[in-house]
Amino acid sequence: MADNFTILVGTIGQGMNVSGDSGETWTKIRQPIPSECNIRALRTYPDEPHRILAGSDGMGLFRSDDNGVNWASVDSPIGDLQVWSVAVDPAQTDTIFAGTRPEGFRSRDGGKSWDKLSMGVTKECPIGTPRTTNMIVDPRDSNTIWAGIEVDGVYKSMDGGDKWVHMPDLGPDPFHGDIHGMAVKTGANPAVYCTSPYGFATSTDEGESWDYHYFPKFNPDDVRSYCRGMIIKPDNPDVMFVGNGDFIPGVVGCVQMTKDAGKTWAPANLPVEPNSVVYWLANNPEIPNVVAAATIFGYVYVSEDGGDTWSKLKKEFGEIRALAVTPN
Repeated sequence: MADNFTILVGTIGQGMNVSGDSGETWTKIRQPIPSECNIRALRTYPDEPHRILAGSDGMGLFRSDDNGVNWASVDSPIGDLQVWSVAVDPAQTDTIFAGTRPEGFRSRDGGKSWDKLSMGVTKECPIGTPRTTNMIVDPRDSNTIWAGIEVDGVYKSMDGGDKWVHMPDLGPDPFHGDIHGMAVKTGANPAVYCTSPYGFATSTDEGESWDYHYFPKFNPDDVRSYCRGMIIKPDNPDVMFVGNGDFIPGVVGCVQMTKDAGKTWAPANLPVEPNSVVYWLANNPEIPNVVAAATIFGYVYVSEDGGDTWSKLKKEFGEIRALAVTPN
């Protein structure tokens, strides 16, 4: 069993909720994050796990330096845009990125000043204005920035975010490029991973081509097996987790898990059947065996042994869109 850790849950309409005792008791943040706002993105700092960024609808960014107990607004030109993702450069943590709807912003001085990113994202897509659902500073090279767009595929910058390239399509259907989750695997066999409504996509050539894994459908009449967030286990990159479900928001879901870098997958043994797609997952390098998963309709599951066994928290929320875990 892990020592007590902190769980942060960002919601639609219920703002930010924080538990400092592994999910037993909860505090709703009320200032400066309004208690009834929307929080869509959470990111812990790679060099300071108790420091957290949160992205909102229409109120920009907030930052906590004490595991989510206290928060402060981060001045930015984001304005009334939705913040769908946040990234921090692991090599230079004063460089942060915010993925918005559309495109995004970059700060190189910890949020004191910002640049608007001109990524070249398609102005309209099947869902209207595209959302930058994922931004990643490549841990192998801080000049390489990855962005996953809903619905416009993968973009990459090789110069820290000044110029961007739209990478090749992930599949024949536009929704193969409806990017929901994203991660970069380092080491001897590096890869870039994405999830979409179709499944789990892998690139071993830096985004130039993609191979898809399609998960089993939940019902014979389902169009596809829908995927949302994904994470890599920090101390073992062969272990990965994907949030899965019948559709969005869905009526049933699961956590798909692989222990062999995606060769084989199996649903995690959750104690209560999810009530919708499993929307998001979270872990932290400081507590690598702690894994959290949330359905879009308010269930939160926690594993303290790297995904082998799970519990469902008593507390349930309305609609969850963001999740993070930090050590105490």
